[in-house]
This record gives sequence, structure tokens and C-alpha cells, in this order.
Amino acid sequence: MTRPTAAQSTALAAIAARRAELSDWCATIFDFGETAWREYRSAEWYVERLRAEGFTVEEGSAGMPTAFCAEWHNGSGPVIGMYAEYDGIPGNCQAASTRREPRAGLGFQAGGHTDPHSGLGVAGLGGALALKAAMQAHDIKGGIRFTGEPAEKLRGSKPIHAARGYYDGLAAMLSFHPFYMLPMCNTVRWETHCGAGWSMVYRFLCDAPEGWGTGDGAPIPQAHSAVRAPGANDALHLMYTASKTLRESMLPHQGGWSLSEAILTAGQATADNQPAGLAEIQFMLRVPTIAMAEAVTAALDRNAAAAAAMTGCRWERHWVTKSRPGLANHSMARAVWDVLSSRGAPVWDDAAKDVARQMQAGLGLDPMDDPFIPEMSRLIAPEAAEAILRRDLPPSQTHSTSDDYTDMCWHAPTARFYIARPALRAPGGFAYPPWVMNALGGIPATIDPMVTRAAEVLALSALRVLEDARLREAAWTEFRDRTGGGVGGDRWLPPQCDYDPPIHFRWPEYVTTPRGRDWWIPSTMPGA
Repeated sequence: MTRPTAAQSTALAAIAARRAELSDWCATIFDFGETAWREYRSAEWYVERLRAEGFTVEEGSAGMPTAFCAEWHNGSGPVIGMYAEYDGIPGNCQAASTRREPRAGLGFQAGGHTDPHSGLGVAGLGGALALKAAMQAHDIKGGIRFTGEPAEKLRGSKPIHAARGYYDGLAAMLSFHPFYMLPMCNTVRWETHCGAGWSMVYRFLCDAPEGWGTGDGAPIPQAHSAVRAPGANDALHLMYTASKTLRESMLPHQGGWSLSEAILTAGQATADNQPAGLAEIQFMLRVPTIAMAEAVTAALDRNAAAAAAMTGCRWERHWVTKSRPGLANHSMARAVWDVLSSRGAPVWDDAAKDVARQMQAGLGLDPMDDPFIPEMSRLIAPEAAEAILRRDLPPSQTHSTSDDYTDMCWHAPTARFYIARPALRAPGGFAYPPWVMNALGGIPATIDPMVTRAAEVLALSALRVLEDARLREAAWTEFRDRTGGGVGGDRWLPPQCDYDPPIHFRWPEYVTTPRGRDWWIPSTMPGA
């Protein structure tokens, strides 16, 4: 990209004028620290802010209480898609501080931002507002669709939004993420996009324990050792153990696939001799292809059936997500890279470096003159990043890791780009504890440079799409070629979502009781 257009200059000025607001907004969402499907305050904040900025907002889009879809139009014309994420992770409560401490009134097991989605979402909002300002000032026709995407850590909302049509009709989609692995730092994804992410909850129910075996014939069993069905807790234990044991036999040892689990419900705190009536375990699998996801699901189903049969239970499988692998678009990637190249990497000033040095000193390290990793201040071309990424992948593997932005790729030409977030240099043999990255994502001096630069790249890239009909045509020509005809083409992957939003499970959340507002694990627990 050469010099910014007049509209792009207006967008940059709008972001500069709102820099203090963006910082405050980012700190607000970071402090909420809400987790998947329970981001009530965060979603409410975005809805109120977007309405105040002139957007029409649908709350609870696609049946998800903490999702939304905001639109703004300046006449008819191409519509650009952007979005916010705002979920954190349980067990990662960290204050915006240079030492390890939870946010006020909470324990360490409460929710907190790790990626951080607080910065991701506010960067998206800043980009959308700057785009709107430029479109108004220069009478650029078109629109902005800005979606609120909860539960990204569970690959939650985007497959559902996609299946319900929220990405249909877009001219292009722009997807930003803070860098989370090298070489994906200040670059744009090229050919190897994220793979599929599938997740499900297996529920075991022991609702007829009396049918398990014979007793002593008394109306009420005479001893706590009376015969009883093993129950749901035992089923969950067998499912957990069997799936760990048999994991290596689910798929070949290639493709970089993974399987992880979390226990949501177990026994309902019943310590009498009654069998536990309900237990639930969630599995998350990350695979390059849908076929691999189907194979793992079949193996897990067999384990669930066996565990239920051995414990006097019945079992159910409930979907949390079925996200598709991503679809590259080089035309969009080149356009965003052009913008990123013109703006450069984020810049961290002395105040940010002082924060980093305080952290190093507090951890017993000698503070460094340049405490940040050098990659934060460098750009890496998409093709160069692609070559590094492919070094550890077999030629036949077309996708790596997982993220649900991939569901957007099948409805409009999409660019996925990364901007550096702060990360500290480490002396040889030393690894920083996770709280350090979490804190750096919440301290304004260290996270604001990423937010500002990402908002600029989003706004300028969107204007590039709106102002350049040839770019739009090239992107859509490539989209049609890759999908065998566009949406519905013979190589197009339809949405895999055939389930309702999984909002009714016992997801970790904040609760309000007569004791006040707390995390579901009491903050008064020692070490919590």
C-alpha cells in the first residue's frame, strides 16, 4: 500500500483521538474476566457501547444470551464483517499488576483473560468505529456487521452464527488475534489455516438404580453396604480413564491432533450410599480434518456406551461445537499484509519496558535493558511465516491447531492476521509462570500498543476492501475457485452445527448469593 487514502487518514485520526477510550475499555473487559457462555457483563457492555455509537444491535443472536449482532449502514454497498471475543479461562484470575495477585475480591481460580480476548474485542470495536467515522466523513457506501462472539475458548459461537446465516452476504471478513505462537507474530496467515475443533459433553444418568441387582428384600436397605448400581460418578471415571488409555488408538500418530477433557458435573455432592444420578464430562478435540473429528467421536461414543453399561447408567452426547477447518484467501491476505507493512509493528515505550523490568525483578531476575522478545517489534511476511510453520508439518497436512474463526471463512473471503502482544525475554533455562503473560495483557502500558495497531489494521484493511472493487472481485474469484463455485459449491464445506447453543450446562461462572458476588469456587479457599 502506498500513502493512505483520505478515508484511511480519517480512520487513523479517529483511532488516535480515541486512544484513551480504547485503553479504558480494554481494562474494563479485562477486569470483568468472564468465561465461556457466561459473559453477561461483557456482552451487555458491548451492546450498550455499540448502540451509543449508532449501531442497530440484536441481543442474544442465534439463541446465545451473551452473543450479539450489530449493524451500521451508509446506504447500499458492500458490507464488511468484524467481531469481538470477550471470554476468558477459569483458573486464570490475575490482576493488571506486576506481581501475582488475583483481581480484587476473587481467588486465583476465578476467570481471567489469557490470549487476551479483552484486547482482541476492543481492537475490533476500535477498528469498526474508525471505519464508521471514515465512511461518514467521505460518504463511502456500504456497511459494517460487528458480531459478539462468546465462548471462543470452547469454539462456541461462530459455528452457530454461521449455521444461522450471520456471515452471509458479507463482502469480506477480517479476523484479528493477538499472536500466540511463533512465527505468527505481526503477520497474516497464508495457506495453512487452523483446523477443525469439535467438543461434546457426555452425560451419564443413573435414574433406575433399583434395577441393578438383588437386595435383602426390605423396603429400605438395612445397610450402607447393600447392593446398588455403581452410578454416574463411576461411569464418568471409567469414561475418563478409558479415553485416556485408548487415545493413542483413536487416530494415527500424525496430524498434530489433540484431545483434552474437563469434568463439569459429578455426583451433585452426594456422600450417602445413594448412587450418583448425574455426571458430565466434556471433551475437546483439535484435528486438521472433519474426517478425523468423526473418527475420534466414534471412539468416544464406544467408550461412553461401555462405561454406561458397566455402571447401570444411560448416556447422552451433547454437542458444544463442531467447527470447520479454515479456508485461505491469498487476495485478502495480501491486502491486509500491505496495510500491516505500511503501519509497522507495535511500539512499546519506556513505560511498558519499566513494567516488564519490574516483573523480572520481582521474579528474582536481573532486569534487562530490552525486556521484550525481539519478534514483537518485527514484521514477518506471510509466505515466510508459512514456510516456518510448515517445517514441522507433513506435506499431506493442510491445517494446524484450531480456532473457530474458520467457520467465517466459508461464507466470505477472510483474512486472519496477528499483531504482537507483549512477551518477555527469558534467560537461558528460565520459563516465566503463566500469570506474567496474563498480567501483561491487562496492564495498559503493555497491552495498549497491540490494541491500537490492530484497530488501525482492521480499519484500513476494511476501507481498502470498500474502496477497491478490483480487490473485492479478486477475493471473490479466489473464493469461488477454492470452494468449487462459492457458497454451495462442490468443494464448499457447509456448517457442521446441527445442535442448539450449549448454554445450559454447568459452565464455570460468577455467582451472586447473600454472601455477595463470587466465583463459583469460593474466593476464601486457601490458595484459590
